[in-house]
Amino acid sequence: MKRLSDVLLGSAALLVLGLPFLLVAILVKVTSRGPVLYWSDRVGRENKIFRMPKFRSMRVDTPAVATHLLDNPDKYLTPIGALLRKTSLDELPQLWCILKGDMSFVGPRPALFNQHDLIALRTENGVHKLVPGLTGLAQINGRDEISIPAKVALDTEYLQRRSVWLDFQIMAMTLLKVVRQDSITH
Repeated sequence: MKRLSDVLLGSAALLVLGLPFLLVAILVKVTSRGPVLYWSDRVGRENKIFRMPKFRSMRVDTPAVATHLLDNPDKYLTPIGALLRKTSLDELPQLWCILKGDMSFVGPRPALFNQHDLIALRTENGVHKLVPGLTGLAQINGRDEISIPAKVALDTEYLQRRSVWLDFQIMAMTLLKVVRQDSITH
């Protein structure tokens, strides 16, 4: 049921967001050197690595670490990078991963391959059994502003309480937070 809803909602989103998708791609290309998409190795279900795309919001010479671990992340932003991140438009290409089945609309955000502490704690709590999501409980409760143990506690809560209704609530709250630009940091 969840997979079917991901495919249907993902297909509809691609149709609706096709023009914005194209416009963002053009803006990324004309405002900075390098590819339009940034592909990163992420940890998926059962800790299997998959490649996840985003519209590139950082310069090509940015170290491959979580943004909050950079000394001064703003110095690595492309001319439109801040806007892409603030509006979460950089996330649009992840619809590909949802359609492909590597991701779902709702679940724990996929960890970077080198976030060993997060991966270990998720595995210890059984969260690694879930398909990662575009959004999740941690995203609507502080995103990168919360500690790894707090993030995993929310992921574990999602594992225990997951339902169609909870997914709907999380997606609605995510949309509201994006519109309000509330706690929208990467």
